[in-house]
Amino acid sequence: MMSNLHGFKNIQSRDKFKLGKKYFYNKLSKQEIKSLCLRGGVDMKKIMPIVREIRKDVFERGDEALLELTQKFDGVNLDQFAITEEKLNDSVKKVDEEFKSAINVAIENIQKFHAIQAFDLSEVKKIETSRGVKCWRESRPIERVGLYIPGGTAPLFSTILMTVIPAQIAGCEKIILCTPPNPAPEILYTAKILNIPAKNIFQVGGAQAIFAMENGTDQIPKVDKIFGPGNSFVMAAKILASETVAIDMPAGPSEVLVIADKQANAKFAAADILSQAEHGVDSQSVLVTDSEKKCDEILAEVSVQLEKLSRKEMTAKSLEHSYVVIVDDLEAGINFSNSYAPEHLILNVGNKYLCSLQEKIKNAGSVFVGANACESFGDYASGTNHVLPTSGFARNFSGVSVDSFVKKITFQEISKVGVKSLGPVVEVLADREGLQAHKNAVTVRLESIKND
Repeated sequence: MMSNLHGFKNIQSRDKFKLGKKYFYNKLSKQEIKSLCLRGGVDMKKIMPIVREIRKDVFERGDEALLELTQKFDGVNLDQFAITEEKLNDSVKKVDEEFKSAINVAIENIQKFHAIQAFDLSEVKKIETSRGVKCWRESRPIERVGLYIPGGTAPLFSTILMTVIPAQIAGCEKIILCTPPNPAPEILYTAKILNIPAKNIFQVGGAQAIFAMENGTDQIPKVDKIFGPGNSFVMAAKILASETVAIDMPAGPSEVLVIADKQANAKFAAADILSQAEHGVDSQSVLVTDSEKKCDEILAEVSVQLEKLSRKEMTAKSLEHSYVVIVDDLEAGINFSNSYAPEHLILNVGNKYLCSLQEKIKNAGSVFVGANACESFGDYASGTNHVLPTSGFARNFSGVSVDSFVKKITFQEISKVGVKSLGPVVEVLADREGLQAHKNAVTVRLESIKND
């Protein structure tokens, strides 16, 4: 039996990698569980002062600051930020037919899933709350939206699909894309086939891109709401930007929590852990299992698969602040998952447990049900959205949907019958608050009806 100190011990593999620590859930205090649910790869206290300075610089000097920051952080000198029409069109020649075919399937599935949400928005239900008083709510698209498309260590063209498609379905008038300099042809091609004009695609990355969209510059338009995932700096920038514009959510470094039981496929679980860890050094993968034997099988498989990855050094670094939680049973595993509130939750457990576990899920961005449902399907082409709350924000935020791109406006229509039936009630309530003008606005209408 493994030794235990305050519920955890180091896991040192014999095979060139370290997966953080192993924790025994039933021996952890509430405070230790709370600490464990903090994201180890993000130090917001260090990041925020840096990001505040970037914001100040962008607000004060606009495009001049963006050019300097782009040279400083990306090592690229630009004359202008907007992509040229020629470069956008050239992307058609630079991507192969296999990619074009695959992206078309992804677009079709994402459109199918998100189009259903549009029906909910278009349905207007008028409720008669009192005789002659009708109330209802209608959706209106947010006019100007800014979409951040990560492109640093990996060109995430899939994020274009996940943000542009619901924005278009919602009917947003202006869609702005910001992505790091020299975007990959796949990013430009994806934008092109979704009919985003070159003049709306800007080569600006990081926190400075968020602040450019928040405040506007001579070249980059100000937007009403900012969407998209990013690294710790982008997440911090979005939190600051929310002082003046809306944001989808604080979507930062990506994360996955895999619940694997005794019957779990160890290769599948290991692949899921690694697919998340390869996003970046600040990503986090968490394994929750009710079997130490299965844990060892999965870790051994992680070691084998890691050696085959092109991004293995970055992935191994990410694994250092990933960890394993050993639970007595799967219900305890779900309890821990609800405390952690993962961006992605994978249930790699036997079929007889799936329904009962699903019912107990309270906090998660997106759930992958069953051994075959790996996160990669949701990231690209199953149809659901991959822009999801991270860092525990799944407790109070939803992932991006068509609904994210609209605001709701309430309406009320009051007939003369309504004035007579509800007017006296409003007079009493306004009078008790001491707001005589409010009362009078009703009184003059009641008197007018009496004089008709």
